[in-house]
Amino acid sequence: MIRLLALDLDGTVLDSHGKLPDENRAAIARALDAGVEVVIATGRRYDFARPIIDRLPAPLTLILSNGAIVKRHDSSGGGQTLLRRLLPRAAARAVLAGAMEHRASAALIFDRPREGQVVFEAIDWNDRRHRLFYEANRPFVSEQSPLEDALTEDPVQLMFTGTCAAMRRLFHGLEAAATPDDDGYSVALTEYEHRDFSLVDVVQAGCSKGAALSAWAAGQGIPASQVMAIGDNLNDLEMLEFAGTAVVMANGIPALKTRGWASTASNDEAGVAQAIETFVLARASKLK
Repeated sequence: MIRLLALDLDGTVLDSHGKLPDENRAAIARALDAGVEVVIATGRRYDFARPIIDRLPAPLTLILSNGAIVKRHDSSGGGQTLLRRLLPRAAARAVLAGAMEHRASAALIFDRPREGQVVFEAIDWNDRRHRLFYEANRPFVSEQSPLEDALTEDPVQLMFTGTCAAMRRLFHGLEAAATPDDDGYSVALTEYEHRDFSLVDVVQAGCSKGAALSAWAAGQGIPASQVMAIGDNLNDLEMLEFAGTAVVMANGIPALKTRGWASTASNDEAGVAQAIETFVLARASKLK
């Protein structure tokens, strides 16, 4: 029996155009009606995820910024913060100092009400690769040069974006240099090879979607065997490893498809709805 369902957002719940299929929304509603707790686990920060979250049925638990923030979202709107794991400023400064060639794409993400949530050293509003992100987040972005001067408080994360090859090199370099101490960090890689675009997120040491999901499930008294997770990318790996039932999207990266996990249809074929019907609702009906 599945008691907790964890869903990645981009590439999983959302289709390849970033839209929410009606079939997925309806299936999530049916899972909630069946008494299943639904967790949305995403690399997005809250306000960037909010336009999608507001269209989903409630209540939901939100694992945001790759596990750094956990919120509760209900039908009244807003989001109650349940957990914050911030990146130490010393770690952010050290990573920035060691990644000088990537400063043009570097952004500090803060847990703030609105303006100044996302701080870049300089914003090129005509940049082809980042223009859509800039426009979608215009009320929340700001500039600070040098970027280190923005570290007046601990950020949620430090984010880099770029081509897949460049971000893989950065990810492996940062991963090799990471330490588990109080001033350390963890690093997550999300790749979109069809767009030749990747994100590297630097967060507090030990922070990940999987770690946050494990802690949340334990707090709810739900064993891993009763958790199901659906994902498509590298930052979903630990979450899928934790879940008793792991499901990979047909559009998922090859590295996830070699692990022997169950699969479902692609995000353009409402694969989330198919997986919920197969592994959650069908099993629940058999127990009645």
